[in-house]
Amino acid sequence: MNILGIGSRIDHIEYGKGVVTNVTSKHYWVTFINNGLETIDIDSEFEVIESVEDEVDTVSFFDVESSLREILKKYSDISEIVPIGDKWKGGKLILEPGDTNLQSKEIKIDDFFHKITMIRDRLRVMEQKVNSSNLEKQEKVDLQQYITRIYGSLTTFNVMFKLKDHHFVGQKGK
Repeated sequence: MNILGIGSRIDHIEYGKGVVTNVTSKHYWVTFINNGLETIDIDSEFEVIESVEDEVDTVSFFDVESSLREILKKYSDISEIVPIGDKWKGGKLILEPGDTNLQSKEIKIDDFFHKITMIRDRLRVMEQKVNSSNLEKQEKVDLQQYITRIYGSLTTFNVMFKLKDHHFVGQKGK
C-alpha cells in the first residue's frame, strides 16, 4: 500500500471528495468539500482521484513526543511527575525532638515527597552516568553496588508513592 502525500485528492464513501492536508503514521487528515476536516485511517476505504507522492515524514506528533520524553529522561536530570499516594496529599510531617524544651518542626508532606523523588531521580542520572563512563569495569560494578544499597536504604519511603513502578528497589528487588 502506497501512502498518499499531502495534496492527494480522494473520494470517501461517507465524507465525499476531499484533499489530504496532513499525514501521520496511521491517519490522513482530509479536508472534505462538504464535511470539513476529518481524520481517517490510512487503510480505510476510499477512491484515489489524484495521488501525490508522499514527501512528508509519516511520524506522528505522539511518536515524536514519546521519543523526546525518553531522550530527556535518559540524558538529563529533568524529572518526571511522580504522583504522591492519595492518602498523603495535603498532609504534614511533624518532627518532634526528644528534648521537650525544643519546638517541633512541621513540613508539608508534598514538599518532603518532592525532595524524596528528586533524590531518586538524581540517583538514576548518576547510575546512567556511571554506566556510560570510561571507568574500569570493576569500578563501575563497585559504584553500581553503592547505588543499589542507597536505593535499598530509601525503600522505607515507598509507602508514599502512588504507583509501585516509582518505588525504590534495593538489592533484593534486582
